[in-house]
Amino acid sequence: MTMEDVGLIVGFILTLMVFSYLLGDNVLYRLAVYVFVGLVAGYVSIVTVESVLIPWFDATLNADEPLRVGFGLLPLVFGLLLLFKSSQRLGFVGNVGIAFLIGIGAAVAIAGALTGTLIPITAETATIETGAELEGLLIFFGVAASLIYFQYIARTDAEGKPRRVLPVRLMSVVGEAVIVVTLGAVYAAAIITSLTIFSERIGFLLGGL
Repeated sequence: MTMEDVGLIVGFILTLMVFSYLLGDNVLYRLAVYVFVGLVAGYVSIVTVESVLIPWFDATLNADEPLRVGFGLLPLVFGLLLLFKSSQRLGFVGNVGIAFLIGIGAAVAIAGALTGTLIPITAETATIETGAELEGLLIFFGVAASLIYFQYIARTDAEGKPRRVLPVRLMSVVGEAVIVVTLGAVYAAAIITSLTIFSERIGFLLGGL
């Protein structure tokens, strides 16, 4: 028996252990999840060291330019500041490192959302090809209604309760319907994709055995 055969048998057993979750939470499912999580954690650690830390060390701390060395010391300084969070008296010093991480993370997330999602969707929605005016109008109306659904600006009525104007309420209902249909389609596609992957995996394992 070769190592490839052993890998197929182990993969088949782990697949059945994960599939046993349909019968309820059990020890076999948890064991399979622990194995997968451990393998993923080990793989991510190795990739991080080889693909991130070592190149970063060579490009910064091991460089001959003082400016690069200075930039390389910044993550170490902020990392050391985070160690102060374990102290009740000096915990505020670690807030500098946390503020830096949150600021950088928020900036990257906002920039990624703008350049990778919002701007392309806006440009695609605004582009109406010849003969597809109705489709473009429906896309624009659906996007606008979905955005209006998430706005919470309202006026106070005579009873002191916040109430949105009628056109906004109507657009919100349409936006809610568009969101429900979209999420339903995404959920259905996820189920179909999962079943396809599962059947392909079972076929591959049975074919190898």
